[in-house]
Amino acid sequence: MRLIRITVLLAIVIGAYYIVEKGFIENDPDKISSVGFDHRENKLESKEIPDKRSVVPLQGDTFQWMNKPVDQLEKSFGEPSRKDPSAYGYEWWMYSDKKGEYIQFGIQDNHVKSIYALGSDLSLGPAEIGQTYDAVKDQFSFKREVTYNNDSSSYTFRLTDKELQERPLVKVSDDIFLQIYFDTFTDKVSAVRMMSADILLLHRPYEIQYHGKLTEKPDFSKEQWAKIEEGAEQQIFHISNVIRSQHGKSDLAWNETVSNVAYLHSEDMAKNNYFSHYEQDGDGLKERLAAKDVLYQSAGENIAAQYPDAPAAIHGWLNSEGHREALLKDEFTHLGVGVHQLHYTQNFLQRQ
Repeated sequence: MRLIRITVLLAIVIGAYYIVEKGFIENDPDKISSVGFDHRENKLESKEIPDKRSVVPLQGDTFQWMNKPVDQLEKSFGEPSRKDPSAYGYEWWMYSDKKGEYIQFGIQDNHVKSIYALGSDLSLGPAEIGQTYDAVKDQFSFKREVTYNNDSSSYTFRLTDKELQERPLVKVSDDIFLQIYFDTFTDKVSAVRMMSADILLLHRPYEIQYHGKLTEKPDFSKEQWAKIEEGAEQQIFHISNVIRSQHGKSDLAWNETVSNVAYLHSEDMAKNNYFSHYEQDGDGLKERLAAKDVLYQSAGENIAAQYPDAPAAIHGWLNSEGHREALLKDEFTHLGVGVHQLHYTQNFLQRQ
């Protein structure tokens, strides 16, 4: 087989956090941040081929559901609170039995192929919510390069220093991988995600170097994207409240009008190829809320682009100082979320 050296480039961007308070906008340039990757093409080396040492065994009640059929899942968990299509061809089943506990099961071909979870009462293992970075690192040997081989292709996921701190990748079996999301402000596990190799290759959350074939992402109609986007908005809303609960903050109420404001901004950024809190005519959050006659005492906005899905975007905001401030702000009472494909906007309000 001819060896092909290709680097897949993924750009992830987080926007600045702005506060609109009592009629003015406070813009702190120090809070402007972006996350990108300087990906360079490198040769494939022998160390990229998986070795024969044992992998990490699956532990914990939650992750035992990987590869199980959906009829068993539904028999144990009941009907999910939501079923949302993803941007990668599988379906998310959402379960949130009580405050502070949340699970999304990714269903493909009637089997569980991905699990995203956060919540202090969940039995996850081998990485638990709230464990310190050093404690988890003692269990796993975090590596800059993680490999996967199938019958016809070989893949190497290459992680930056930032990725190793925020979301290291661990191979737990021949074709199952674990992403561990850390809160870099507390150095503790904030969420975990397990997925099949096929789904990891579709998400492409890291630079990939491979020879062979890379699976193409599915195409969707406008109507299909609308359902994907609606699901992502609800996921961001619920995950935001779980994170707030874990930090001792009150829940935010959903605001449909503000969600529409947020969606229109995400759509405008995507269609006009820009990334900013200000539209091309100079209007900002203050003007967008005024156009919909939204009353508030203060408001804030988080934006992100090119994250593979809603959970990934949330953890990007959580690990950015300004965006984290908005996400956990005591005074905020309402939230509207707008997602257009891979552009994400959160609009927060403080209302009486």
